[in-house]
Amino acid sequence: MNEDQFKGKWNQVKGKFKQQFADITDDDLMYAEGKSDELLGRLQEKTGKTKEQLKDMIDKW
Repeated sequence: MNEDQFKGKWNQVKGKFKQQFADITDDDLMYAEGKSDELLGRLQEKTGKTKEQLKDMIDKW
């Protein structure tokens, strides 16, 4: 998934992350342009999932 695809999909999946992982906050989900790797790293810490697993989840949602 490239950066543009990620940005387009991201707004759609923020709520789903919050529903599935209770300890994820709005601050965790704030996405700044060019920071997808940082965001995925933060989600990886909170969820225990790999970056590839997270990308797959985003693709499916």
